[in-house]
Amino acid sequence: MREQDPRFGKPLSDPPLSPDEKLDVTALLEGLEHYRPRREGWTWRTLVPGQRAYEFTYHETSEPLAHGVPLPAAHYFENIDPQPDCVITTEIASGRPEDDIRRMRMAAWHGADHIMVIRTAGQSHMDGLLEGTPEGVGGIAITRKQLRLSRRALDLIEDEVGRPINFHSYVSGVAGPEIAVMFAEEGVNGAHQDPQYNVLYRNINMYRSFVDAAVAKHIMAAAGILQIDGAHNANATAVKAWKVMPELLVQHAINCAFSEAVGMSAELIALSTVPPDAAPAPCMRMDLPYAIALRDLFGRYKMRAQQNTRYMESDGRDATVSHVMNLLISRLTSADIQSTITPDEGRNVPWHYNNVAAVDTAKQSLVGMDGLREMVKVDRENPELKARVRELKERAVLFLEAMLADGGYFAGVEKAYFVDSGEYPETNDDGIARDSAGGVAVGSIVPRADDYLAPVCHHFGQNHLELLPGYGAAAGATACTLIGGCTFCDDTKVPFTDELDHDDNAAVRLTQTAEARAKGLITPEVEWAGDGIVAVTMFLPAAEAIAEAAALELGRAMNLADCEVIHKRVMHPAEGTLVELKGRLDVAIDPATLVIPEPPEVLTDEEIRDFVHERTVRCVAATVGNDEHSVGMREIIDIKHGGLEKWGFGVTYLGTSVPIEKVLDAAIEHAAAVVLISTIITHAEVHRDMMEKLASLAEEKGVRDRLLLIAGGTQVTDEIARESGMDAGFGRRTKGLAVASFIVQEMRARGV
Repeated sequence: MREQDPRFGKPLSDPPLSPDEKLDVTALLEGLEHYRPRREGWTWRTLVPGQRAYEFTYHETSEPLAHGVPLPAAHYFENIDPQPDCVITTEIASGRPEDDIRRMRMAAWHGADHIMVIRTAGQSHMDGLLEGTPEGVGGIAITRKQLRLSRRALDLIEDEVGRPINFHSYVSGVAGPEIAVMFAEEGVNGAHQDPQYNVLYRNINMYRSFVDAAVAKHIMAAAGILQIDGAHNANATAVKAWKVMPELLVQHAINCAFSEAVGMSAELIALSTVPPDAAPAPCMRMDLPYAIALRDLFGRYKMRAQQNTRYMESDGRDATVSHVMNLLISRLTSADIQSTITPDEGRNVPWHYNNVAAVDTAKQSLVGMDGLREMVKVDRENPELKARVRELKERAVLFLEAMLADGGYFAGVEKAYFVDSGEYPETNDDGIARDSAGGVAVGSIVPRADDYLAPVCHHFGQNHLELLPGYGAAAGATACTLIGGCTFCDDTKVPFTDELDHDDNAAVRLTQTAEARAKGLITPEVEWAGDGIVAVTMFLPAAEAIAEAAALELGRAMNLADCEVIHKRVMHPAEGTLVELKGRLDVAIDPATLVIPEPPEVLTDEEIRDFVHERTVRCVAATVGNDEHSVGMREIIDIKHGGLEKWGFGVTYLGTSVPIEKVLDAAIEHAAAVVLISTIITHAEVHRDMMEKLASLAEEKGVRDRLLLIAGGTQVTDEIARESGMDAGFGRRTKGLAVASFIVQEMRARGV
C-alpha cells in the first residue's frame, strides 16, 4: 500500500524529498502524463493564537514549518522561525519551468505559500489555449505541461515544509475561459481575473472581455480557485498614482459585484490593493486613509496587499524600505495575502535570491510587528484621517454616479474616466479611452441558439437541460452525464500534450546540463541553471558616466562576459558612484577538487571542566589597539554568555583600547597560560598589526613558548591569525565552547 498524506487523504506517487538532496527535475518530468493533482482550491494558513516559541508569545502567527530557513538573527533565539498569520507570496518568472520549481522550493523554505508564476510578456495577448508550446509566452507557465510539472513539484515541496502551497497564474486575454478550464483541471489554486484589465491595458473588446470573464469566473468558483483582481494596475500606470485612489475603489467595486453576480462567493474574491505612492512623498499619511477606506467598503472580501512598483528603481535598499512601509500599512489595517515584490522589478532581472529576500522582508516585518495593533491604535477620530477617509469614499461614489449617468461602465471607458491623472471629480482628460465597438476580438461574440446544449458541467448561462427527457434541475443530472462525465468529473479524460518545439524545451535543456549535474559541478547562477551570472558591487571614485564606463571595463578585466550595469547610485557628483555590475563567468568548479576544512572538534563540558580544575588555567583578555568594542570578548569569557568562566578558567579582563605591551605584562604578572585579544574596527590591516606585535613582543620577552596566543574579531580567520604569529584565530559567531576546546586540546598536545 502506498503512503498516505494525512492532510489530503490521497496517495503520494513520488518519493518524499530529502532536505539534503536537490530536486530531481528529470524524474518529475517522467510519467508526467499520468500525474493528477491531489487537491484543488485555495488553502489559508492555520492560525495559532498565543503561540509560544523560545521565550516569546505571539499573537498573530500561524503553524510553524517542518523545514525552513530562519531569519539571520534567529540563532540568538534557538533558531525559531515564527510564521506570520497571512499567506506570503513570491513571484517567479525565469521562463523555464525546470528552474522555476527549484526557486519554488527555496521560497517555500523561507515561508512563501503562494507561488505566482508570472509573465514577462504577453499571456493576456493570447487568443487561444497553448497546450504544448515551449516556455509559454515570454515566461508564463501557461502550457499544461508546465502547470502539471509545477503542481507535481509543489506537492512534494509542501510535504517537505509541512503546509499546503497555493499555485497561481493568470486568467486573462481572450483565451481566459479556456485557461480557466485548464487551471481547474490541473490543480491551480489562485488566479488573477479582472475583465477591466483586459479592456484598459490590452484593448480587448469590452463585451468580449466581460462575456469571457463570466465564464472564467464561474469555472474558477466551481474549482475553488481564489480570484485576485487587477485594479492595482491603475496606480502602476497612472501619471500620478496617488490621484487614482477613488478610481481604484470603483474598479474594485465593479469586479467584486460582477464576480458575485456570475456565481463566485465572497470568500473566493480578493482585492489586489497597493499603497499608491512612495517616499519621498509623505506616503504613510497618504496611504493609510486609502487603506482604511478600502477595508471599510470591502470588508466582505479578502485583501491581497502588494508593494507599489510604480516608483521602484534599481536600488535594492530603496525598494526594501518601501516594502517595509507598505507592510506597516498591512499590519495596521489587514492583509489576508501579503504579496512581495523584489528589487528586480526595477531591473527586469528576476533573480531568485532577491525573491527570497523579499519573502524574508515580509516575514521579518510582520513577525516583528506581531500584536502591534493591540498597542498602537489607528485614531479613527483624528480629524484629518477621518475627513480624508470620508472624502475618498465620497469621490468614489461621485465617480460611480457620474458613470451611471453617462450610460454605465462601457460609456465611462469610452469617455476616458479611468487612469486619469486627476483625482475625481477633477480630471485632466488624459485617461485611457477604449471604443466599445472596437478592440481585440470585436464582433466575436456569437448568440446561443434557443436549443443550445454543451455536454459539460459548471456551465455559465442557459444550457437548456430541460429540453432533454430526465435532465434538468429537478432530475439532478448534469449535462456531462450525456458523455459519462466531463474532465471536471472524470480526470482520466484530461488531455496531455508535450512540448512541441524539439529544440527549445525542458528535456533538451536538461540534456545539455546533464554532465554538469552528474558531476555536481558548481557554476554561479541567478536566472537559469548554469547561466554563470554573477553580480559585483563596487564603489568607483568618479562621476556617474565615467564610473559606469569604468565598471564595464573592470568587469571585462575580471573575465566577465556580457557585462551590464544593473544599478548605479551617485554618492556625490564629484566624489564617486556606487555601481552594481552583472556579467557571466564561464567557470565551473568540481567539488571533488575543493579542500574543505573539517569543522573544529569541540569537547564535552565535563572534559573541559576536569582539565581546567586539575591545572588552574589562567587567561588574560583584552580588546587591543584603539578598539572600544567589548561585546564579542565578553561573550567568549563571561559565564553569563557561556564563556570560559563556565568551565572554571580564571580570566582577567583588561578592558578596551589596551596597548599590546600592557596585555603581555599582565599575562606575565598573573602567570597566565592564555592570552586572548580582540580587534573589530580594523582599517589598514590593524588586526594583522596587533597580532604580529603581540607575537613579536612575546618572543622578545622570552615567554612565547609558554603562552597560547589567541585572536578574534570580525575580520580575523584562523589562517590570518596563524600567518600573523598567533596559535589560533576565531571569527564571527564563535562561541566560548570552541575557544575552550581549542585551549584544552592545544595544552594537551603540548603536554601541559
